[in-house]
Amino acid sequence: MPTYRTASTLLSSDGTRTQGTAALFSEPSRKGGNSPWAGDFRPADGSGGVGKDVVGKTFTLELPDGSTGKVVVLSRKSGKGGVTLALMGEDEPPF
Repeated sequence: MPTYRTASTLLSSDGTRTQGTAALFSEPSRKGGNSPWAGDFRPADGSGGVGKDVVGKTFTLELPDGSTGKVVVLSRKSGKGGVTLALMGEDEPPF
């Protein structure tokens, strides 16, 4: 499946909302199960308003149409373009 890019919101368990852009993709499902999906999230403010200790934590990714998906943060990278979080989906893809 091609990469799906959209504005999105990362919602933490304490209710903190971080606006940004998600680039998501999925792979074909295996033996009738859920399609594995993953992607990147770039906070809009570039600073990574989700904190530095996010690796391994679960968040809800909310898309503009109201669909949501649970994600785990696999890594957090800082660079010239700001912070990028690598995400792994936990349930059905929201896109």
